[in-house]
Amino acid sequence: MSTTSTTVGTSATSLLRFATAGSVDDGKSTLVGRLLHDSKSVLADQLEAVEHASRSRGQEAPDLALLTDGLRAEREQGITIDVAYRYFATPRRRFILADTPGHVQYTRNMVTGASTAELAVVLVDARNGVVEQTRRHAAVAALLRVPHVVLAVNKMDLVDYAEPVFAAIAAEFTAYAASLGVKDVLAVPISALAGDNVVEPSAQMDWYGGPTLLEHLETVPVGSDPGAEPARFPVQYVIRPQTEEHPDYRGYAGQLASGVLRVGDPVTVLPSGHTTTVAAIDALGRETDLAWAPQSVTVRLADDLDVSRGDLITAGASPAPTKDIEATVSHLNERPLRAGDKVLLKHTTRTVRALVKEITYRIDIDTLEQRSGTEGLNVNDIGHVKLRTAEPLALDDYTDNRRTGSFLLIDPADGTTLTAGMAGEAFATVRTDGAPGAPEEEDWV
Repeated sequence: MSTTSTTVGTSATSLLRFATAGSVDDGKSTLVGRLLHDSKSVLADQLEAVEHASRSRGQEAPDLALLTDGLRAEREQGITIDVAYRYFATPRRRFILADTPGHVQYTRNMVTGASTAELAVVLVDARNGVVEQTRRHAAVAALLRVPHVVLAVNKMDLVDYAEPVFAAIAAEFTAYAASLGVKDVLAVPISALAGDNVVEPSAQMDWYGGPTLLEHLETVPVGSDPGAEPARFPVQYVIRPQTEEHPDYRGYAGQLASGVLRVGDPVTVLPSGHTTTVAAIDALGRETDLAWAPQSVTVRLADDLDVSRGDLITAGASPAPTKDIEATVSHLNERPLRAGDKVLLKHTTRTVRALVKEITYRIDIDTLEQRSGTEGLNVNDIGHVKLRTAEPLALDDYTDNRRTGSFLLIDPADGTTLTAGMAGEAFATVRTDGAPGAPEEEDWV
């Protein structure tokens, strides 16, 4: 049925989630402001407020970066600190934009912004070219399996719109992205300040024959066919009203992470491994024959099984539950992650105790080499770890399923998020030998 697939194309109902990233002062906020302004997505009172704030700072032209830098500290320092989400639309598509920070101190915020993105716009200052933070953002995009990447070579007006400058930067970045396994990269020369190739084509760069940034955002393929993915339904809540009207009702509420569920489908409940069939599906108070990701529904099963929050109802090929997990991680916390640490692991709606058995290696962002022998992972580090959980978990490989292949490591003492994890290997890297381990502590796991 046509209702089982997400619309792919450029219809007015299609939605693109994308994130912007780049080094400090590469012009991300200005680009986002220009995109909103030139696409007529800024309300008159918003523009008036920006113009007033710009005049009070002695600027003649409105500073479009103020449309996104909303925190007082951001405006005072002229940098982006938090992830700023913006919603806008054109006649061809709707957009959810995550403007992520560029400073290395806030790289972890890019993980948040790009985790659900289908496209990442990585900005580069044409005067500086590809720098370490550019490579770091490209690595994060590749790690999170963002399907499409745009290299926006900004401030072309400051290099006299020179094609050789753009070509050299595009070649270097494309080669680096290819080594990470990123296949879809489009390079666009722009000037966010002047508006060149952001929404309208640039008269200054007639040597460029590709689309403007907005044209690409409006036409890049988005979404996927849920029918092509195995069904994954993490149980969030068990509904047992036990009323006179519904004395025997037992439903399992949650959001479909992937795939399609139909009445009559054989399913497996993990980690127990019990099998049954889907007896009914309730959505918005009504029964329906099927549900598809990312709908929130209530599923009723044909048999009375012991199913609770955190269990995973699957159809089709199912992952094998395991207590031993190997994953690529991006460390987000100022506190280092070390072998022997006791943590909580949150996977979909399930949270279990876990032990960091081993920090296998840390990935060198510049060379992509695996640096073994590391004592731990510091903030913004990307590495590979081995974990042991107290209870079995059913994780897909992240390359197969971004939703059920991801997890968080949490500090059990205060609930602070420590690390974002992706089950399996990240991308092709050069392996080295050896890594320190930690003794198992069965009192924890």
